[in-house]
Amino acid sequence: MIQDIAPHRLYNEFQRDQRISENDMVFAYNQGKILVEKLGQTIRLPRAGELETTGKEIYLLKLDDSKIFLADQLPEEKDHFHYYTLKELRNESCGPLEMMFLLYTARHLASWYLDNRFCGTCGHKTVHDHKERAMLCPSCGRKIYPRLLPAVIVGVVSGDELLLTKYAGRRFAQNALVAGFTEIGESLEGTVRREVMEETGLKVKNITYYKSQPWGSADDILMGFYCQVDGPTTIRRDEEELKEAAFTKREDIVLQTDDYSLTNEMMRRFKEGYDPFA
Repeated sequence: MIQDIAPHRLYNEFQRDQRISENDMVFAYNQGKILVEKLGQTIRLPRAGELETTGKEIYLLKLDDSKIFLADQLPEEKDHFHYYTLKELRNESCGPLEMMFLLYTARHLASWYLDNRFCGTCGHKTVHDHKERAMLCPSCGRKIYPRLLPAVIVGVVSGDELLLTKYAGRRFAQNALVAGFTEIGESLEGTVRREVMEETGLKVKNITYYKSQPWGSADDILMGFYCQVDGPTTIRRDEEELKEAAFTKREDIVLQTDDYSLTNEMMRRFKEGYDPFA
């Protein structure tokens, strides 16, 4: 999966009083696009020494020994540096993997900083907390922490078959699994039952946790579960959510074109003979 970058390591801990230097990397985020140099399929972020910086850049995280800061002002495209969406970079199989994981995680933090420049309670301009990663409202005292949305990926099993889906109304045309966000007041297991029922009309049992994954493109933490069909296997597909949904034998499962996602790993493990209920 995209976070499996060993021996590299991403350090997401908040570090106070960090100041940018010319060798630090700059994350410039403009309406869903990130400024990177792309030479073939190899990408990198610009260094501060390659841009005009203000000294007000916000520290985000660190990859190995390299610090990454959020740009205070948006640089223009120049030389080999251009703005790309994460989807464009993923579709072109760009890398290395540790850089892609960095971009996904930095995008999550950057969007949170940019979305919370003003207090949602009183509308006052917020300031940075210097003790932890939070935004403070000096007017009403509200403290705003980074948002993390829980969501589930569900491998629905019937005998030697796995329920594969394809999304409706999206450009992503590869195989997927049932998925959805957890509602307020709902357990993860409850999310599994509800999402499977809503999207396919199936009841499930033996809900078994598999693995989790950070997924910065949607501000969420994904939690993978396998479960078994409880009763009839007739699918009643939600046509607004899915354009395809069908049980597929292990040997016939077609995987996604990269191994970034928890979804793809769960499909691959099942295809290879993994029994989640053993």
